[in-house]
Amino acid sequence: MGYQNTPKGERLHIGIFGRINSGKSSIINAITEQELSIVSETRGTTTDPVFKAMELLPLGPVVMMDTPGLDDQGELGRKRIEKTREVLDKSDLALIVVNASEGMKEEDEALIEELKGRKVPYIVVLNKMDLLLERPRLLTDRKNESVLPVSAKTMENIHDLKELMGKVMSTEKKEKKIIADLILPKDIIILVVPIDSAAPKGRIILPQQQVLREILDARAQAIVVQVEELKDALSSINRKPKLVITDSQAFSGVKNIVPDDIELTSFSILMARYKGNLHEAVKGAYLIRELEEDASILISEGCTHHKQCDDIGTVKLPQWIRNYTGKNFRFIHSSGTDFKISEEDFDLVIHCGGCMLSEREMQSRIEKSLKKSIPLTNYGIAIAHMNGILDRSIRFFMKEQEGS
Repeated sequence: MGYQNTPKGERLHIGIFGRINSGKSSIINAITEQELSIVSETRGTTTDPVFKAMELLPLGPVVMMDTPGLDDQGELGRKRIEKTREVLDKSDLALIVVNASEGMKEEDEALIEELKGRKVPYIVVLNKMDLLLERPRLLTDRKNESVLPVSAKTMENIHDLKELMGKVMSTEKKEKKIIADLILPKDIIILVVPIDSAAPKGRIILPQQQVLREILDARAQAIVVQVEELKDALSSINRKPKLVITDSQAFSGVKNIVPDDIELTSFSILMARYKGNLHEAVKGAYLIRELEEDASILISEGCTHHKQCDDIGTVKLPQWIRNYTGKNFRFIHSSGTDFKISEEDFDLVIHCGGCMLSEREMQSRIEKSLKKSIPLTNYGIAIAHMNGILDRSIRFFMKEQEGS
């Protein structure tokens, strides 16, 4: 996959933080060698987080995230800081930009403590070194941290900063697969991809693309069909497929076509394993029937899209849940970056697969829910449970885990 085509959710997210006029925007421009952010001597030039997807060597495809100052003032400033804190949820790596002539301040120290608690790797970037005659004590005082003096103006040590970023992330990054680690060359995998009114025109959705690519990379054999062609596909091959992967919405039809001795799961369940928490999602699904009348359920999607009359999040899931439980619930919907779990109590969160979110952001959402003791599941696992096949749909992963 080319760098330009790398999905946003698969890119390394780098957050740039610091106090007002520490030179955050200048650092981004120096690192990328582009004018990505507006630079000005006026305090508070950056008023909202700025996101830019690009390739940055030696890191590869990244999203650079510039943020307002940590010490912004007033009611509007408080709201800007809230936006800055939301960027923390997305950050795989944080650069804390400090004006070298001023040194570390309370806001910088507080951010470092929070990053340590979240286990987010960070680098303290001492900017504006061109204004100093000697190196600050900060370099020797923080011996166990990555601290680097730079000058965005003269480009001093900017190359070293990029190399350090690559070094820090090389120790953090763990190669994960959606399906490739569970299959072998020549395995037959059948993908059930319904093409209905909700399907994007001229293409298949991202999780289906990613799974198909991993199957091909693993030298396994992929057969892609719609529900109506599944029965013929199963009878036409001379070897039993290792796995059938379906769109979760088609579980009710597919479960009756695929014999029980053939493993069956969904793209959404694979995504829960890939960047979510499969164990917690299964626990959350089993609680659906136990919810009391008028319980509140947050149905959350990581992306924004045009809602259709048969939209899964706002239409199908609520109806399926009502039919399954025989109860009425209060459904609240969120999409994109709007995940305000801290502002309201819910009895259950049902999240999409999170294909457009980074693993860090998906994990942050899960942690926020569990921290408030709110159970969480995802679309595919909830649908499998309501179709009575949840145990079957995760059986494949249990077998592979036992065999490893």
